[in-house]
Amino acid sequence: MGYIEFDQSRPFDIVLLGRVAVDFNPVDYFQPLEECTTFKKYVGGSPANIAVGTARHGLKTGFFARVSDDQLGDFVTHFFEKEGIDTSRIRRCEHGEKIGLTFTEILSRDESSILMYRNCIADLQLNPADIDEEYIKGTKALLISGTSLAASPSREAALKAVMLAKRFGTRIIFDIDYRAYNWQSQDEISIYYSMVAKEADIIMGSREEFDLMERLIEPGRDDLQSAKAWHAHNAKIVIIKHGKKGSTAYTCDGKQYTVRPFPVEALKSFGGGDGYGAGFLYGLFHGWDMYDCLEFGCAQASMMVAAHSCSEDLPRADEVHAFIKASKEKYGDNVCCDRKG
Repeated sequence: MGYIEFDQSRPFDIVLLGRVAVDFNPVDYFQPLEECTTFKKYVGGSPANIAVGTARHGLKTGFFARVSDDQLGDFVTHFFEKEGIDTSRIRRCEHGEKIGLTFTEILSRDESSILMYRNCIADLQLNPADIDEEYIKGTKALLISGTSLAASPSREAALKAVMLAKRFGTRIIFDIDYRAYNWQSQDEISIYYSMVAKEADIIMGSREEFDLMERLIEPGRDDLQSAKAWHAHNAKIVIIKHGKKGSTAYTCDGKQYTVRPFPVEALKSFGGGDGYGAGFLYGLFHGWDMYDCLEFGCAQASMMVAAHSCSEDLPRADEVHAFIKASKEKYGDNVCCDRKG
């Protein structure tokens, strides 16, 4: 495919930076959160979910994070270790900061919401001293989650990681991952998102997230204008998502690759983006054709909205391939894309 080359001599495939949280998803769903009484606990947080997905696909995965120094910190760290994710750069907070908690509301198959508790939050305590050169130098790619830019000292830690990645030729992936919590203003969002996006080789986000990032630069861009603008900086691949309407990857050679979700009976409307990211990156690391990368990501996204969790239910690669095969047998080979790039 040739859009991005990875240094195959490095021991890690991907290192992620951002939040690790705990999700509580209702077992008695399809009703308002206030009426739910039973919840199942999972590891959560978009970069954490992507890390689990890449690790389950066999990619050597590491992580920069801060977690709480308590039983929930133990829970997420031990889960990562069981998944084969390197936890040597996951550090405990020292002043009582707590891991983020997310309670999800699943009202119907199409309507969900999340309630986040992020006061005195652990993941935003990641600081520049936690980011070391050897770890950045030892990975093919670094994924920055946009939530890490919401406040200091995590903001400076993320920017340091980006600077080191540029210095060592480590590929930078920017998952915009907007969450309203902890940001002080929309100006801050645009400033810090655009700082990382200008250095990134891959940018992934929804149309709404791109609008937030670009509001101080040039508000009102359409998808093609956004892609061209970020290609003019450093991006080789820009992915802009439109939910159920599908997504398009814009590559630096001027091509566009549009895909749509696989048909599934959804359980919830969240979690698909993390599956999409992990699946797409898996294909990219293996040098697949762009449509194959996107198809694999879309398949995994559809599998995740049909599942109860965003981490524990992430599939293995053979399960995704089987899902794609079964879907094409049922709906036709063009179920996800028409492969006209």
